[in-house]
Amino acid sequence: MWKWFYKLASPPFVYDTAAALLPWFAASAAVALGYGLVGGLVFAPPDYQQGDAFRIIYVHVPSAWMSEFSYSLMAVAGAIALIWRIKIGHAVAAATAPIGASFTVLALVTGSMWGRPMWGTYWAWDPRLTSELILLFLYFGVMSLRTAFEEGPRGDRAAALLSIVGVINIPIIHFSVVWWNSLHQAASVAKFGKPTIALSMLWPLLSMFVGFMLFFGAVLCLRLQAEILNRERQSAWVRNAVKS
Repeated sequence: MWKWFYKLASPPFVYDTAAALLPWFAASAAVALGYGLVGGLVFAPPDYQQGDAFRIIYVHVPSAWMSEFSYSLMAVAGAIALIWRIKIGHAVAAATAPIGASFTVLALVTGSMWGRPMWGTYWAWDPRLTSELILLFLYFGVMSLRTAFEEGPRGDRAAALLSIVGVINIPIIHFSVVWWNSLHQAASVAKFGKPTIALSMLWPLLSMFVGFMLFFGAVLCLRLQAEILNRERQSAWVRNAVKS
C-alpha cells in the first residue's frame, strides 16, 4: 500500500496515469450525463408542487455536491503535500481549485434561477446560500494566495493552509438546513433512511451526479497534466517528452 502511495510522489507516474484515465473518464461522463439529462428533462414527471421548475435540480444539486467534494479533495491534497512533503499534492490542489470554483458558481447561479419562482427572489441570505457563497470566496482566496508569492513553494504552502482551515465550512454547508431555519429545502437524497424523492426522478439525478464526478475526473486529469508540465518544465523527462 505504502509503495503505491509513494508512487504518487512521482510526477512522470502521475502524468502517465492521468493521460491513461482521461479518455475513460470523458467517455463515461458523456454516457452518464446523456442518460441523466434525457431521463431528468424528458421522462421524469413534473413535481407535484414545483411543476417543471424542479428540473433544474439535475444541474443544481450535482454541481453543489461537486463544489463541496472538490474543496475537500483540494484540502486533502494540500494536507498530503504539507505532511509528507509530496509536491504532487500541491499540483493536484492547484488543478482542482478552478474546477471546484466553477462548480460553485454553477451551483449559485442555478440556485438563484430556482429561487426566483420558488421564493420570489433570486437571492436570500439563507444559511446554505451564504455558506456556499463563502465557499466560493475560499476558492478565490486559495487561488489568489498561490500566485501571491514570487516563490512558488511559499504560495503552495499558504494556499494549502487556507484550504485546510476552510474545510470547516463544508459541514456548515451540508448541515445548515438542519441547524438553522432555512428557506432551502431539506435533504431528500443524501439522508439516513429512504430518500424522499420518487425513483423516476432519483435515477436521473444519481446518473447526473456520477456524470459530474466523471466529468470532474476528466477535467482534473487534463489540468493536472498541464500543471505537472509547468512545474516540471526544467526536468529531463519533460524535455524528452516534448522532443518525442
